[in-house]
Amino acid sequence: MLKPFWVDLHIHTLLSPCGELEMGAPEIVEQARAAKLDVIGIADHNTCENFPGIYGAAAGSPVVLPCIETQSAEDIHILCVFPDYDTAFTYKEWLWQRIRPIPNDVEHFGYQIVVDANNEIVKEEETFLIQGAGYEVDQIVAKTKEMGGLAILAHVDRPAFSYPAALGPMPEDYPADAFELSCRLNHDEAQKWREQYPERAFIRSSDSHMLETLSRANCTKMMLEEPTFEEIKKAIRGEDGRRISWPWG
Repeated sequence: MLKPFWVDLHIHTLLSPCGELEMGAPEIVEQARAAKLDVIGIADHNTCENFPGIYGAAAGSPVVLPCIETQSAEDIHILCVFPDYDTAFTYKEWLWQRIRPIPNDVEHFGYQIVVDANNEIVKEEETFLIQGAGYEVDQIVAKTKEMGGLAILAHVDRPAFSYPAALGPMPEDYPADAFELSCRLNHDEAQKWREQYPERAFIRSSDSHMLETLSRANCTKMMLEEPTFEEIKKAIRGEDGRRISWPWG
């Protein structure tokens, strides 16, 4: 029996230097519950180390998935979604083989803090996270899929940090699992993207850096049997009746 579930796969925490300090573990979970979100993806820049804290705070409600917003050598952002933390962390270790040891400038960029489920500080990440790794976008997409994850080209409508901004229009057969549109688009603007790529799966995400943007209005409704990674994968691929409800109605 398929039911509607509300899914937001692109949420930042206070580990991302661009994330507000209010984006702690209990706060994100409380806001997601208030917004009646069923699945949230924790997607900090080039890392996943705040996933355990959010996962622990949620205690199963909402479902929390480990994601990494990876920045390629071309400065393209790819939303990499994984079935479990071990897989995400293994990917992160591969990614960090080509992350440069650039120190974070706290005064200029902001703090990069890892917390536990109770917001106790575990550590402060010293390496600046918003930087291009030494892998091209094609390599990142291939590695993510090789590890059983979902590779989604992030905010393709944005004039920066997107595939079109760096390389031009996406090939129709590009091997990413889906394209993400930002929640700032209205229905007509989003529809133009759908018409340009009629065979592709699109999702909408909040790309939240602050609590107030976590809402059903900024995410994707999916028809699933249960709120799991495997069901979301089927919806993105249009398998077994699972599907994405076009986010703009």
